[in-house]
Amino acid sequence: MPGQDDTDALFKALADPSRRRLLDLLHAHDGRTLTELCAHLDMTRQGVTQHLDVLEAANLLATVRRGRRKLHFLNPVPLQEIYERWIAKFEKPRLKALADLKRRLEKAHD
Repeated sequence: MPGQDDTDALFKALADPSRRRLLDLLHAHDGRTLTELCAHLDMTRQGVTQHLDVLEAANLLATVRRGRRKLHFLNPVPLQEIYERWIAKFEKPRLKALADLKRRLEKAHD
């Protein structure tokens, strides 16, 4: 489970719509270059680079050098940790209630 600083960096990274757009782009097609990512955003290369730096600091992306190219890859692990810590626990009671309702309705029709 991430520490408080990691969690803060993660939520800070997710707070910006441009960074969420970058994550969406990487989810759709992982391993993109800075040039490929810039083509989808209305901002300077420097602006995109700054957003990528924030995402990398939050461990939401990893970079790999292949020759002269630097490729960016989505790292979904921190998002999964958020899901497990804050979202899944709220889903379980609702899913149990739906399963109980289904059983009661099936018994009523028997």
